[in-house]
Amino acid sequence: MNKKNLMVLLTVFLVAVFITACESSSVENNDVDHNDKVADAENDSNGGANKSNNNNADENSEEAAEKNDITNNVDEASGVSTNQDNNVSEGSNDDGGNDLLTEYSSEEIEFARVWLQLGANQDIDQLYAERISAGEPLNPDDETSLDYPEDVVQLSGSRLIDGVVTYSSNGDGTVNVYNVPKRWDGKNPAGEDTYKKIIESTKQESIDVWQDEQVEALIKKLKIDS
Repeated sequence: MNKKNLMVLLTVFLVAVFITACESSSVENNDVDHNDKVADAENDSNGGANKSNNNNADENSEEAAEKNDITNNVDEASGVSTNQDNNVSEGSNDDGGNDLLTEYSSEEIEFARVWLQLGANQDIDQLYAERISAGEPLNPDDETSLDYPEDVVQLSGSRLIDGVVTYSSNGDGTVNVYNVPKRWDGKNPAGEDTYKKIIESTKQESIDVWQDEQVEALIKKLKIDS
């Protein structure tokens, strides 16, 4: 083999090696590109899944908030309804009581309530109310009697057994009660000390409102001595 042929063979061999190396590099580049594309696809897929999960979470959160709002609105509406019912019930009771006693004076209502609270006998045929002015004697039949220091009212029934209530009103739901009998059976003159003890031993009593029906029933039996 001459030198010329040897050079040709060597050139062909180098070209073949070069071509082989180029093909190998191209394959590796293609593999890298393919792997990159697969990775990008996986990332896109994961990103989409995350976005979907986030969207679902947001939707669930919004639904939960809407449910809470609905529940709160229902509770508030229920509370308002309950308050309205209570207000209507209270208004009904108040209106009924006012309607029942509106035709009577505050004085008549007071007389009835005082007797309901302090009267000895509630089963009376008639209730008498007598106004006694300050300066009038506790016992008109005794010259040693002291005078009432204030205006009083004396309530009594038609019989002695019904009892008697002599009092002055304080205007605040309380009264000052005088231990004065309907009829003085003691010997006269009793002396000023006797009447002084009565005046000094007045007792303050609180008067309840009582049921309007009870008050009205007693007012219908009331006779005021003017």
